[in-house]
Amino acid sequence: MNKAPDTALIIGDSGGIGAALAAALSERGTAVTGLSRRRDGLDMTCETSVADHLAGLAAPFDLVIVATGALTIDGAGPEKTIRAISARAMADQFALNTIGPALVLREAHRLLPRRRPSVIAVLSARVGSIGDNRLGGWVSYRAAKAAVNQVVQTAAIELARSHRQAACVALHPGTVATPFTADYHGRHPAVPPATAAGNLLGVIAGLTPAQTGAFLDWQGKEIPW
Repeated sequence: MNKAPDTALIIGDSGGIGAALAAALSERGTAVTGLSRRRDGLDMTCETSVADHLAGLAAPFDLVIVATGALTIDGAGPEKTIRAISARAMADQFALNTIGPALVLREAHRLLPRRRPSVIAVLSARVGSIGDNRLGGWVSYRAAKAAVNQVVQTAAIELARSHRQAACVALHPGTVATPFTADYHGRHPAVPPATAAGNLLGVIAGLTPAQTGAFLDWQGKEIPW
């Protein structure tokens, strides 16, 4: 995708990164459709809600980005150790950060055009990398992101059979200065949402079908599974 897409769907466009992506694309002349919990009542943890909201869209779109997710859910933040996990907190992480994007990818064959280049990207996180895990902790969030990476890879394989010009990828946006990460910047410098959006759109612009199924950071570099 070497030019700005004509049409885009941003799922989670009321969040920090999602809103910045929508604004940046609109400035480039893209017709942007947004879906969010805050404005539209989209519940990514509810199969019926996702299906109903996606069914009402005027697909296909040249670009689809799933920008939903959370580090802290119902007061349960990232665990410092596996000794601190709870079944409920882990299930909540999987419901929002894995199953929600999977429900969107279930509709990828309909959301994307079959005969022109397109991209569907799910915002993941470097901490979902199994090979890059050197610190431990954050068990539920790490596991949920590792799982969504597997979902993306599987969806990419299947999508390539019918959409040969599509790229289906997992993207790590870096540490972004939003309420989502406010308590967890730590030793990683945070960038404004607008900067993160520009970085991600730069990576997306350079994607080819040969990269479908990839897990990439905001610089376009591959991240180990």
